[in-house]
Amino acid sequence: MIRLTDVQKAFGSNRVLRGVNLHVPKGTSMVIIGGSGTGKSVALKCVLGLVTPDAGLIEVDGKDVRSGDRDAFLARFGMLFQGGALFDSLPVWQNVAFRLMRGALKRPKAEAREIAIEKLRRVGLKPDVADKLPAELSGGMQKRVGLARAIAAEPEIIFFDEPTTGLDPIMAGVINELIREIVTEMGATAMTITHDMSSVRAIADNVAMLHEGVIKWTGPVAQMDASGDPYVDQFIHGRAEGPIEAVR
Repeated sequence: MIRLTDVQKAFGSNRVLRGVNLHVPKGTSMVIIGGSGTGKSVALKCVLGLVTPDAGLIEVDGKDVRSGDRDAFLARFGMLFQGGALFDSLPVWQNVAFRLMRGALKRPKAEAREIAIEKLRRVGLKPDVADKLPAELSGGMQKRVGLARAIAAEPEIIFFDEPTTGLDPIMAGVINELIREIVTEMGATAMTITHDMSSVRAIADNVAMLHEGVIKWTGPVAQMDASGDPYVDQFIHGRAEGPIEAVR
């Protein structure tokens, strides 16, 4: 579904992506791991077309992401943002139905609200949450609202940017379980970036290790612990010693 071939991107003298090669099969969940500043978010933004690569090719469903109708292309995606990114002036249901009330997907207000409440229910939130403002919700509930928004338009591809950041271990586990269930139910292709190894083990089919702008290792999550790659080994066990230098 998603293929990156020799993708490169620099910001001035900072070469962030130095030839990324990655293949995400349709209907699978790919998790990209790596330290802060290694280019994980930039890679996602390149796929979405929010950042233009300096070189290389990015294809979604066999087509160059730079070609075709931009709105139709973006309509295939859902996104769960790291900080939730909810609109604090809009009630919860309008946050969830934001895309459904605009553009090519525009639905009547009553129908959009109905869909929003259904998606809220799917992520374990009761209908009375719909008319609350995001500030009235806990961090875990806000994350669920963000997940409901990501799936509201039944996307084919869903991106998750650090989905458990800021959550306690129990709520992180709940969110991981929801993501796994929903991606499987929808048959969606998922791409996640995270530092949280419990998330990796819970939601990944395949894992890719991004370091210094290239993919150091990629393979099934079941093979991660025995990858034989020193970068992967150091990262997944959180060791201070190894080829990855800690910024001091």
